[in-house]
Amino acid sequence: MSLANKNPSWLPMFLLLDRIYHVTVRGVRQTHGNALIAIFMNMFQSIMFVLAFYMMAFFVPYFGGGIRGDFMVYILSGVFLYMTHIKAMGAVAGADGPTSQMMQHAPMNTAVSICAAAMGALYIQILSVAAILFVYHTVVTPVEIHDWFGCFAMMGLAWFTGVSLGIVVMALKPWAPTTMNIVNNIYQRLNMVASGKMFVANLMPSKTLIFFSWNPLFHAIDQMRGFAFLNYTPHNSWLMYPVYFGVGFLVLGMMIEFYTRKRASASWDARH
Repeated sequence: MSLANKNPSWLPMFLLLDRIYHVTVRGVRQTHGNALIAIFMNMFQSIMFVLAFYMMAFFVPYFGGGIRGDFMVYILSGVFLYMTHIKAMGAVAGADGPTSQMMQHAPMNTAVSICAAAMGALYIQILSVAAILFVYHTVVTPVEIHDWFGCFAMMGLAWFTGVSLGIVVMALKPWAPTTMNIVNNIYQRLNMVASGKMFVANLMPSKTLIFFSWNPLFHAIDQMRGFAFLNYTPHNSWLMYPVYFGVGFLVLGMMIEFYTRKRASASWDARH
C-alpha cells in the first residue's frame, strides 16, 4: 500500500475541523463553565433589549408604524440581527492572535482561532433565537413569518459582516490594542442607533437616511423585515450591500492579519 493511501487527502481537513470544534467549545465555555448558563445569559441580554424597545413604543407612537403585522416580530428582527452582528464582531476581535499563548501549540494557528470564535458566536445566537421564538410561539401567540429562509439568510449576512469587521480589529490589535478596543466598543454602541433597528427605513427622509445607509447592518435588518412581513417591501436598502461590504472587509482583514502574523513578536504582549 502506498503512502498516499495510508494518509487520505481528507485527513488534514478532518483534523482542521476537529481543532476548530475543540477551540469553539473552549470559547463558548469561557463565558461560563456551564454551556447552558452561557446560552441563557445571552438569551437574557436579548430579552432585555426586546423589553426595552417594546417599552419605547409607549413613548414613541410612530415606532414601527409603517409595518402592519406582529409588532414583536418587528422588534425581534432588529434585536436578533443586532445581537448576531456585534457578538460575532466582538468574538472574532477578541480571538487569540499571533502573539497569544495559544499559538505556542503546534496545531494551533490564527485561522483556527478566527473560525472557532465566529462559529461559537453563531452557535450561541442560533440557539438563543430558536429558544426565544419557541417560547413566544407557544406562550404568547403563533409566530408568522412570510419567508423563513430569507430571514435566516439575513441573519447569516449580519453574522458575516460582523466576522469581517472583527477580523480587521483583531489584525490591528497587536499594533494598537487599546485603540482597537475603544474602536470596537464605540462601533457596538453606535449601532444601538445606526443599525436602524428602531426605525422603519421606508419612512425615513433622505436627509436622515444618509446617516444609516453606510451601515451593512441597517441594510440587513431592513431586508429581513421585507422577508418577515408580506406587506413590507424595502425601498431604502440594498440586499447586496452587506455582501460586498463583508467580502471587502474580509479580504482587507486577512491581508492585515497576514502582514501582522509575519511580523508579530511574543514580546508585544509583555508591553501591554
